[in-house]
Order: sequence, then structure tokens, then C-alpha cells
Amino acid sequence: MAGFDDRELSTGELELEDRASLRRVAGLSTELTDITEVEYRKLRLERVVLVGVWTEGTAAQSEASLEELARLAETAGSEVLEGLVQRRSRPDPATYIGSGKVRELADIVASTGADTVICDGELSPGQLRQLEAKLKVKVIDRTALILDIFAQHARSREGKAQVELAQLQYLIPRLRGWGESLSRQAGGRAGGANGGVGLRGPGETKLETDRRRINKRVAKLRREIAAMDTIRETKRGRRVANEVPSVAIVGYTNAGKSSLLNAITGAGVLVQDALFATLDPTTRRAVTPDGRAYTMTDTVGFVRHLPHQLVDAFRSTLDEAADADLLLHVVDGSAPAPEEQVQAVRQVLAEIGEKRSEPLPPELVVINKADAADEVSLVRLSHLLPDAVVVSARSGEGIDKLVQVLADRLPRPQMLVDVLVPYTHGELVARAHAEGEVLAEDHTPEGTRLQARVHPDLAAALQRYVTHGSAI
Repeated sequence: MAGFDDRELSTGELELEDRASLRRVAGLSTELTDITEVEYRKLRLERVVLVGVWTEGTAAQSEASLEELARLAETAGSEVLEGLVQRRSRPDPATYIGSGKVRELADIVASTGADTVICDGELSPGQLRQLEAKLKVKVIDRTALILDIFAQHARSREGKAQVELAQLQYLIPRLRGWGESLSRQAGGRAGGANGGVGLRGPGETKLETDRRRINKRVAKLRREIAAMDTIRETKRGRRVANEVPSVAIVGYTNAGKSSLLNAITGAGVLVQDALFATLDPTTRRAVTPDGRAYTMTDTVGFVRHLPHQLVDAFRSTLDEAADADLLLHVVDGSAPAPEEQVQAVRQVLAEIGEKRSEPLPPELVVINKADAADEVSLVRLSHLLPDAVVVSARSGEGIDKLVQVLADRLPRPQMLVDVLVPYTHGELVARAHAEGEVLAEDHTPEGTRLQARVHPDLAAALQRYVTHGSAI
């Protein structure tokens, strides 16, 4: 066919094409009218107004937080119509922004034709109920928005289960806030008012029925995730047994972690200019310039005020980072406030570290997107993060230097061997090249003479071939 592009698409390109093939259509509601089947109803995010409360920090910081909320909303598939920030010492406990401002907000919602209001914070069930009653449109908070994005982007069975668990944990205390239909009585004599004979229930409210079913689903999800954790631990255990060094890529969402993984390993994973494009961890093999093998794992991005339900749900994924030999902390050099992003990432890592008996691995900071950042910002960041490596995953600038720094930071095999391996056991020589560091190699009539640094398990396998009385 004329003009047909028959080149092979990478995995990431196929995922990107698949994700772009179906978009939300304005005016078509995805909201369930009844959640008796205990499905977390999809949020209708089409035309939205954003609302934030500025309690601390500078005006620029509060505006930056709202701009990030706008990006989150756009990632979820919505159109942002208006963004409002109110200065208060603390959010109003009843309506988040106060009754007077609620009336102003209702006028703005009516004039813009918005169908959703998104609050830049976590709303209590009471605040949610009050705002929906007064504004007459759907109201969600930052946590629900992030959960919705995670639900759209999760690909693997484990990722989907973790997101559903986080959604249900968020939903349980807010069941009463999602509409009056959830609290109707369905049993006893009062059942006559709800349909009469044949339609009376067991005597509990629909709210109680839904809560019971959700709790059963949560218990089942926890069991499934625990089983998947066992599989992940087995795979990780194999890598540890082989003593293959591991690098975990962490950082703020959309900092360019997946692009960096592709640039170093040629992984071909999904790269998209959107928040939380990566949810499921990807592990790829790489080789240092001196021939040592190691693995790189791309992890889920962090964000300010990351819902604690997600930190708990993605514990196994985040543990992948905590068990690595080195953390590659990627920072977006072109971001308006990269220092705050660094702080947010380190805060989440500290939360993970508090629940572990072992310390977190050492950190190597990488300032990415050097081609899009201005010189002043790069100089300031380099001063704040003096040991950081500056790169551009898109252009390839600084990647060679980063690979060399990685090689220097990764643990090296500790045991020195001097062996003569018969040609009939060439697989041991291949393992020495793949898993260790070969210092000298010579092919003799009797076999291959090797001087190498290797891990204890390989040293044990080579013990019988030690030459000239050399000790391992």
C-alpha cells in the first residue's frame, strides 16, 4: 500500500498508539448510577474548575501547585476552564473554602458550564457532601484525581489490583458522600415504602451492603497482591543469588525516567509527556563499559501529596527501589521548581525507609532535560546538587558520562581468582565475563588462564581450577 510505514514499532510506541486510540468523548457520562456491584465508579472529568486553598508558602508556590493540578486533570482527559486559589490560614472544615466562597464558586461553575470541581487537597466525606449539595455538580479532590489517572494507566495484573485496592480504601469512608441513593433502607416493615412485597431486603441499608461487599473485595485483593509479591520476591531473589547489581530509577512524575532507561538500555518502554505514564515497573539488563552486567528498573513517579493509599498499595513496587544497590534519582531540569520535586521524592523515600530495617541504597542524582532547561536554572541546580550528572535523554548529551559514573558507583565483585579453566568448561569463562570483572585472559594449550574478580558463588565453582597454589 502506498505510503504504508512497515517499520517495526517498539513496545513503547505501540502502547502510546494504543493509549491514544480511545479518548473520552465530551457529554458521554462514564458514571455509574448504582454501585451495588461495588465497582469504583469512574469519574466524569470533562469540563472542570480547579480550586485551591493557599495556607502556607509563597503565592508562586500556590500557583505552581494549581498548575500541577491542571496537568493532572488534563492527563485524566479533562478540559480545565478556570483555576481559583483562596488565601486562608487553614481549609474550612465544612466546605473547604467557606460558605461565602462556595456561592462565588457556584456562580463561576454555572457561567462556565463546568460539570466537575476539583479541589487541590484531600476532602473529608463531610466536605465532599456539603460541596456537592451546594454546587450541584460533581466534586472530587486531588487524591481521587490521582487514583483515576492510575486506574487509566495501569497495565499489568498487579498494577490494576494495586490501584483498585487503593481506590476502594479511599471509597469506604466516603460512601455516604456519593449520593443519597446509597443510604436508602431496604428491609423490615420500612421496606414497603421501597417497593413492597418481594422487594424487601435483609434489614440492612444499601450503604451497609456496599460496605460489606467492598470489605470482602479488599480482602481478596490483599490476598492476590500478597501472592504476586511472592513471585516478585522470587525473581528478585534469583538476581540477588546471582549477585547481579541493580539500579532503580526514581524521581518525580514526568521527569524523564523512562526516556533515560531507553537511552541507557534501549528498552523501548512507553515514553509520553504526561504525568504517571509509567505505573508498572520495567526491568532491563545493561552492561558497564568494562563488561559487568547489571539491571535497571523504571519505577512509578512520585508527586507532591501522593495519596498514602497509593504509597501503601505500591509498596512492593517501591520496595524494588529500596532493595537496589543504587538509586538513580532523576530530576527535571526544566521544571519551574525542581528543588521542591527533589524534596517530595526524598520525603516518599524516607517514608519507605522508616518501615525497613535496612538503610536505603546510596543515591545518584541525574538532572535530565538539559536541552530544554535554561543555563541559569542548570547552574543553580548544579550548585544545590553538586554531585549530580547533567544529561538529556532526548539528545543523548551526558549519557556516556552517566554510564561511566554508574559503573564506578556499582559494587564490584570482591574475590580475586587466578585459574586455568579447561576448554571443556567454557561456560565458567563466560560466567566470569558476564558476572565478574576479568583482569587478564590468556588462551593456553591446557585451557583458558583467567585472572578475575568474581562473586563468592562463582569463586566456589572455580576453586578446583586454581593455579600455582593461588588462594581464592
